[in-house]
Amino acid sequence: MIEPFNLAIDAMGGDHAPDTVLDGIAIAAERHPAARFLLVGDEARLGPLVASRKRVQASCTIRHAPDAISSEMKPTAALRVRASSMRVAIDAVACGEASGVVSAGNTGALLALAKIVIKALPGIDRPAMAAIGPSARGDVVMLDLGANVQCDARNLVEFAVMGDVFARTVLGLPAPTIGLLNVGSEELKGDDRVRQAAEILRASHMAPQFHGFVEGHDIAAGTTDVIVTDGFTGNVALKTGEGALKLVGDLLKQIFRSSLAARFAYLLARPGLDRMRLWLDPRRYNGAVMLGLNGVVVKSHGGADAEGFAHALDVAMDMVVHRFNEQIRDGLGRIEAMKADKGGPQLLAAV
Repeated sequence: MIEPFNLAIDAMGGDHAPDTVLDGIAIAAERHPAARFLLVGDEARLGPLVASRKRVQASCTIRHAPDAISSEMKPTAALRVRASSMRVAIDAVACGEASGVVSAGNTGALLALAKIVIKALPGIDRPAMAAIGPSARGDVVMLDLGANVQCDARNLVEFAVMGDVFARTVLGLPAPTIGLLNVGSEELKGDDRVRQAAEILRASHMAPQFHGFVEGHDIAAGTTDVIVTDGFTGNVALKTGEGALKLVGDLLKQIFRSSLAARFAYLLARPGLDRMRLWLDPRRYNGAVMLGLNGVVVKSHGGADAEGFAHALDVAMDMVVHRFNEQIRDGLGRIEAMKADKGGPQLLAAV
C-alpha cells in the first residue's frame, strides 16, 4: 500500500502564486526533508518553475489542474469548478491520497469545498476555524474565528477539545489551559450556552486544564493557552486585535519621525523594537486551520510571502505527523464515555 502524500498544495492560490508557493515549499522541504507534496496546478506553468528549484523538484509530484479559483469567485460558483487546483487538491484529501491540504486561495471557497468534499469527523457537529496569535505570555490558540456565527454548548465543548489537541500538536504544550470567552469571569455571567459548556468541561477529563471564563483583555494577556468562543465573537476579537496592532505600529512610526530627537531615540530603542517586530511578525502566525474535518485543512493568507507560506506548511505538517485527528477522536470519545456514565451530570445529555 502506497503511503499518502503528506500534503496536497494548491499551487495556483494566492496573490503571488505560483512563485511564492514554490519558494515556500523550498523552505518547508528543508525543515521536513522526508515530506512528500502533491503540487496541484497548471502543469505547463509549474514544470519549468519546479525544475529550477531542486529541493522542490525532489519533494513534489505535479498534478495538472487547468483551472484556478479567483479571489473574487463566490463559494457557490467555486463548487462547480471541478478542475480547479483547489478542488483537485481537496479531492486528494477526500479520497485518502493526501493527509492534508494547504491553500492561499479564496477563503470562502476553501471552507465551502472542505466542508462539502472532505466532510466533518464523526462526532463533530461543526468544524471550526482556529489560528495562533501572540500574547504577553507566548502564543495563544483561538477558535472559532468565523466558521460558525451561532453556536450551542455542544459546539463550544467540541471547540475546546479541538483547541486542546491543536495546542498540544502545534505549540507543543503538554497540558494547555483553556478559557471560555465571556462578558465576565464570574460563574453566573454569560448566557445559558456558555454556562452549560463550562459545567460540562468542569466535569470532563479536561477539568484540570479548564481555567473558566476569560474576558477580552485576557486574550492579549495570555491568561490561557486556548480561547474558545463562537465564530461571530471570535472574528470580531481577531479583527479588533489586528487593528490595534496596526494602530500601535503606525503611532510608533509617527512618534519616531516627529523630530530629530525622536529619530535619535529610535536609534537607541532600535534593538528592542527589532525584537518586538520579530515577536509580532505576522509570518509567524500565518496559517488558519479548519479543525474537525476528515483531513488537515490549512488556509494561508493570500498575500503571504515565501516564509509565511512555509509557516502554514509547517503547521499542516505538525498536524499530520502528530495524527491530529486521531487525538480529536480520542478526546471526543472520553467526553462521550462521560455522557454514558449514569453518575455524570444530567447536563451532559445536551452535548
